[in-house]
Amino acid sequence: MLAIVDYSMGNLRSVQKAFELLGVTAKIIASPADIRRADKLVLPGVGAFADAIAILESSGQADAIKDFIRAQRPLLGICLGLQLLMEKGYEDGEHAGLGIVPGDCVRFSVDQPPTNLKVPHMGWNSIQPQGNVRLFKGIESGTHYYFVHSYFVRPTDTRHVAARSDYGGEFTAAICRDNVMAVQFHPEKSQAAGRMILKNFADL
Repeated sequence: MLAIVDYSMGNLRSVQKAFELLGVTAKIIASPADIRRADKLVLPGVGAFADAIAILESSGQADAIKDFIRAQRPLLGICLGLQLLMEKGYEDGEHAGLGIVPGDCVRFSVDQPPTNLKVPHMGWNSIQPQGNVRLFKGIESGTHYYFVHSYFVRPTDTRHVAARSDYGGEFTAAICRDNVMAVQFHPEKSQAAGRMILKNFADL
């Protein structure tokens, strides 16, 4: 069973519909027991880091996600779902994340001189996959994906960086650590290129 975690912070239906377009059944689940039973897990998300981690912890979903990962089954994080995998986030203070990937999540500072770029980073941007990551099978460097985010992750170990992008400077667009993969962009909003990401994940 491929499952999408419902913790009241994600655009669940659009992710589910994107999988359905590929002929893949994706079930939306919320209970810790269902999370532990899933074969593949998607952790989507739109919203604030602190609110999201509080919901995951209080609901018991956080522990269930960690158990799922320890069982060596594939997990895909999307946008906030990527950020929550880190050890810390700095949105409205310092908050502990799930601690799956060493590193933190910080705000873009590009709205200051000399760049004066807008935050959030919103719209289409190219990525550069790093190394041989199964999630990016068949995807060329320079392929464009849709981003909406004010924060980005900084993995402590650069070997966990699966793709990079640039917005007033280089930032991590995707990570991979063993069975855990996550992207900062929204594959479900990225047309054919996004569906390739979801298909690669479903095929693992």
